[in-house]
Amino acid sequence: MAVVELVMPKMGESVMEGTILTWLKEVGDVIEEDESVLEVATDKVDTEIPSTTAGVLQKILANDGDVVPVGAPIAVIQTEGDDVGSPEPTEKESVDKANEILNEAKELVSTPEISEKIEKKGLTDRFYSPLVRNMAKEEKISFDELEKVPGTGKDNRVTKRDMIAYLETRKKSTSVRANGQAPKPMPVSIDGGDEIIEMDRMRKMIAERMVASKAISPHVTSFVEADMTRVVKWRAKMKSVFMEQAGQSLTYTPIIIEAIVNAIKDFPMINIQVDGDRIIRKKSINIGLAVALPTGNLIVPVIHGADQLNLLGLTKAVNDLARRARENQLKPDELSGGTFTVSNVGSFGNVMGTPIIMQPQVAIMALGAIQKKPAVIETPDGDLIGIRHKMFLSHSYDHRVVDGALGGQLVRKVADYLEQFDVDRGI
Repeated sequence: MAVVELVMPKMGESVMEGTILTWLKEVGDVIEEDESVLEVATDKVDTEIPSTTAGVLQKILANDGDVVPVGAPIAVIQTEGDDVGSPEPTEKESVDKANEILNEAKELVSTPEISEKIEKKGLTDRFYSPLVRNMAKEEKISFDELEKVPGTGKDNRVTKRDMIAYLETRKKSTSVRANGQAPKPMPVSIDGGDEIIEMDRMRKMIAERMVASKAISPHVTSFVEADMTRVVKWRAKMKSVFMEQAGQSLTYTPIIIEAIVNAIKDFPMINIQVDGDRIIRKKSINIGLAVALPTGNLIVPVIHGADQLNLLGLTKAVNDLARRARENQLKPDELSGGTFTVSNVGSFGNVMGTPIIMQPQVAIMALGAIQKKPAVIETPDGDLIGIRHKMFLSHSYDHRVVDGALGGQLVRKVADYLEQFDVDRGI
């Protein structure tokens, strides 16, 4: 028999730890390779962790609620075959190894030594990770103030994103108070028949990020009404072909994303991010796709390298990400790295919207419902009134770095690509 350690996997470029939500298997259970063993929460996503090997779960080294650094052992699996590896580690050795990995990770990101004044657990028994404690030290946040920071992690644990959102709100509040305009919270009256609903973890996170985004970026929104008639006719002709030849449902979303990608290529300064006083122009075009979940929450998976995909590739990516988002099967890497986001408000019957930017991006576009409208049609023989399929595009952008000319030209170019769509193209 051989013994294999299951370790906390790396789940995203900036993710250094994960919180164990629940074990899906018990000691003694037989596990297949790639079978889900436990659920883990990070600052980016909740996800299931598969086993790297087949065997029997011999020992669980980390319990529900534990915060475990990437690379640290969390379980021991007994497998078939000769044991050519090291003997089974003791619990002390596993803990020592976890601490060693965490210390190495801290050195890699050059975090300063943790202040002794910030305890791992507060008066409310809430756990504070090394990263959060270091951020508190750097920003001169006292222990009492840290205890008041809203947490969106398991058991109200404060995550990196919670700290970033809090610091942005704190900075804005300090600025407002300096001008003698301290905001006063509006009182909430609760009657006997009112229902009190606690926000779940994801809703708290969405709320924090939306507030932070509005505090960071001065939002401006430009609108263009696009004539979608050519696109509507082509899709009606080709949707059965896509299903028969590729097994894919053809929606309007990938067609519009293709137009957006082409427009971004024409105006690459919309594909940027802000880092202090620096502007970072991103090489790849990674399109975030806002997906409404059955719970009513919102999640934004990312199509990485969208500029390298043809329409069929975009169709497959959109369908796959939307399906797995609703089934809670997304991987952490699929929720990061976006450079431009698309939100289809038309799926709810809305004609337009003013979407909020996904930080650290600088732009987002909302797609309205496609409606039949009477319109003036120019012909060589004169103008005519006809029925056309129209859709509003709403483009919100960060006015710190994107002026009205660029923001308006980008959304107008998207409409141009849609209105000039090639109705003779194939799959």
